[in-house]
Amino acid sequence: MLSLDHLAGLLEQNRTAASARVREFSLGGKKFAFNTQPAIMGVVNLSADSWYRESVCLSADSAIQRSKVLAAQGAQIIDVGAESTLAHAARVGNAAQKSQLIPVIKGLRAAKILVSVETYSTAVTRASLEAGANILNLTGTVGSREIFKMVADHDAAVIICYVAGKNVREVGDFDLSADPIPMLREFFARQIELAQRNGVKKIFIDPGLGFYYRNLQDSAVRVRHQMNIFLNTFRLRELGFPVCHALPHAFEFFGEEVRCAEPFFAVLAALGKTDLFRTHEVPRIKAVLDTLKTF
Repeated sequence: MLSLDHLAGLLEQNRTAASARVREFSLGGKKFAFNTQPAIMGVVNLSADSWYRESVCLSADSAIQRSKVLAAQGAQIIDVGAESTLAHAARVGNAAQKSQLIPVIKGLRAAKILVSVETYSTAVTRASLEAGANILNLTGTVGSREIFKMVADHDAAVIICYVAGKNVREVGDFDLSADPIPMLREFFARQIELAQRNGVKKIFIDPGLGFYYRNLQDSAVRVRHQMNIFLNTFRLRELGFPVCHALPHAFEFFGEEVRCAEPFFAVLAALGKTDLFRTHEVPRIKAVLDTLKTF
């Protein structure tokens, strides 16, 4: 059982990290003050394989309309993707991804909505940035040098996701050591250095808690791992860049109330000083963050 004793011990062991500040920057002319105000990223899935039915939009018009609703509900950024990260989901070729993504990106930019595109494809990255995407949500490790150069050339931002493999669809096992933070810190430090060397200035880091890993199928093991990372997030902020978290789900515990899972995890993520919350449940997460802010 998570307790105040656990939280107190975590803080006592990492007091220096608890005061770490991260870089703040603007996206599309909008300034983000991460050190004082976390941001919310709403999710729109263009793949029919995505399980979160409320976020699935199978046409550009419906995706744009859904995005406008999420923005009105409090999302400062909309993250769109054309291929599900689920293990059983169909692979989507570059041409098909681009045909789905480009009209949505252009429509959202015309509506002055900040757009993030989730992909591990170099070709999809190039097309998305040329169409006006503000952020690349990078879910792979192959071709990083070329991808980072593209991001820099378009003065965009990148979310560097931790991926234990070539990409989110080809991952191995997650290292379930007692303290995963040093391993994550080492991975992100390497990727941040590579990104900066290739001109990227606007960087987020994401531990990838929503990704499919074979050795995280036991629900108790997976949820304990997720909770541990959320509460230790502030230690990753010592790298100097804001931390993004995709809020996960615990079907086995929440059952029919699964839409309440993201708000629950948002509390833990907020306690760990998360800077950007990626969520399907924008109004619920906004309510959680607004409530926590009153304390």
